[in-house]
Amino acid sequence: MEHMREGHDQDHQHHGHEGAGAGKVSWAMAARATLHCLTGCAIGEVLGMVIGTALGWGNVPTMILAIVLAFFFGYALTLRGVLAAGVGLRTAVRVALAADTLSIAVMELIDNGVIALWPGAMDAHLSDPTFWIVLAIALAAAFVITTPVNKWMIGRGKGHAVVHQYHH
Repeated sequence: MEHMREGHDQDHQHHGHEGAGAGKVSWAMAARATLHCLTGCAIGEVLGMVIGTALGWGNVPTMILAIVLAFFFGYALTLRGVLAAGVGLRTAVRVALAADTLSIAVMELIDNGVIALWPGAMDAHLSDPTFWIVLAIALAAAFVITTPVNKWMIGRGKGHAVVHQYHH
């Protein structure tokens, strides 16, 4: 986490406050913001799949749980950083919602779309290498497609640009 914070601070110094207006945003900055969201999404996805499988749930309820947990952990990672900056809980929640909602939504759409459309992926069990291979491919696709979305949002003072004002 400290390494990610250093990267945010470096980009913050190079680009100023993107939240204050449109600015030039590096691909590295967008990739770090996307990786941040991907981390929360991956934790939620895997945990949702493990819980759904352990409870013997079907594909749809397990996928819904995984999506809910992906949003939860994505927001939680942002909340952790913003709260550490001394921001109140209500403001921190607003910042997390503003910073992550579109990014996580795009990521979940791509990730779950790949899994749903990949032949046999929905029926693969946690002990099956197919499950893990398709999940890795789905998360990689979600990263590649979501990074330009985050770059566009940050350049317009949205998304993770909102979080940057709390990194001093």
